[in-house]
Amino acid sequence: VQLQASGGGLVQAGGSLRLSCAASGSIFSISSMGWYRQAPGKEQRELVAISANASSPIYADSVKGRFTISGDNGKNTVYLQMNSLKAEDTAVYSCNAAGLEVVGTKRIIFRSWGRGTLVTVSS
Repeated sequence: VQLQASGGGLVQAGGSLRLSCAASGSIFSISSMGWYRQAPGKEQRELVAISANASSPIYADSVKGRFTISGDNGKNTVYLQMNSLKAEDTAVYSCNAAGLEVVGTKRIIFRSWGRGTLVTVSS
């Protein structure tokens, strides 16, 4: 299963961006998709994840109230709406997904990561 993140770019502080992450391949089902980010010189941090059981997503305190995750099951895509961006939101944003993929006649658990997309917020 491959993931493709897109939507990054340069934005001024206070602005908005929407990131997309599309999963493709022999997907049987997706149980969860999530967003992470890695700021320059810092460790990767989980921002939020969304699960198929429709439980409410839990956001990292740093983005709570500003970022919103949503998903399109039909497109195997997850979005991250980012509002009120701050300079400290500058990072490479990556997505991951977990679920079952079809391999031959079997359904096998997968956990995949997509290449990140760079978000730069100018102050």
